[in-house]
Amino acid sequence: MAGMGMRDIKRRIKSVGSTKQITKAMEMVASAKLRKTKARLEESRPFSLAWKRALLSFLGDLQGVEHPMITPREKVRKSGYIVITGNRGLCGGYNTNVMKAALEHMKTKKASCVVAVGQKAKDFFNRRGYDIPKAYLDFSEMPDFMDAKDIRRFCVEKYLNEEVDEVYLVYTQFVSTISHKPQIVKLMPLDDEAVDSCVESDESLKHPKELAEEAQKEKIHEKMNYEPNVPRVLNLVVPNYLDSLILGGLLESSASEQGARRVAMENATNNAEEMIERLQLQYNRARQAAITQEISEIVGGAEALK
Repeated sequence: MAGMGMRDIKRRIKSVGSTKQITKAMEMVASAKLRKTKARLEESRPFSLAWKRALLSFLGDLQGVEHPMITPREKVRKSGYIVITGNRGLCGGYNTNVMKAALEHMKTKKASCVVAVGQKAKDFFNRRGYDIPKAYLDFSEMPDFMDAKDIRRFCVEKYLNEEVDEVYLVYTQFVSTISHKPQIVKLMPLDDEAVDSCVESDESLKHPKELAEEAQKEKIHEKMNYEPNVPRVLNLVVPNYLDSLILGGLLESSASEQGARRVAMENATNNAEEMIERLQLQYNRARQAAITQEISEIVGGAEALK
């Protein structure tokens, strides 16, 4: 029986060792991807911030202007959500946290549909019976500007066709390798709620009303004229602003996913090492017990022959 126990322990040590090799390899891959994604994220943040400042300054001069992208609808019948997750698991609570945040926000709405970015979001909301008019499953790890434009075009079309009355972006903000926060930003229409969520995303941003008051107080300029006209300018500015927000959300989520996976695989590797140490100690004790038993049997046999 002691021998069988030793064989089982040895087999378990080998199995855990194989798992440790896999988790260690995944940790190294996630670390390499994280470095690349962080570099792209840091490059994109000034671009996104510039568009936020441009739009907020622009809206400061357009108080009271009516436009489909700015004016909220009288009745919100259906809300649209862009939910960004990963295609795979093994990344701690990354996917679960952002989907739960979206689900909690949806409970305050009458009806919702989801544009799923990532297999996990598609599966999660599909199981719960939500309408998923579009799913993007090809670029959760390495998104680019054209991916953001494709998502924006689809959502703007749905919004202008009045299939949805408002659109939210749900993503995971990358704070550090071990810290990630689910964020919900309103994209359309650009009403007070959308502006507030934009301002809250960066401490250096100022509210359009504050910018307008400063301009009037300091007499920086009179009310500006936009050519050819305000609607045409809005039609050009708003899509670029939305592209920058969606691209930022994709990159933030990608960096968060790789950071979460690196930490999860590092923890798994450490746990495997601790388990191997415990099993090795258990194996040594079982081996020592087997040797002691064999010696006792030999001594007992020799005594019986006397």
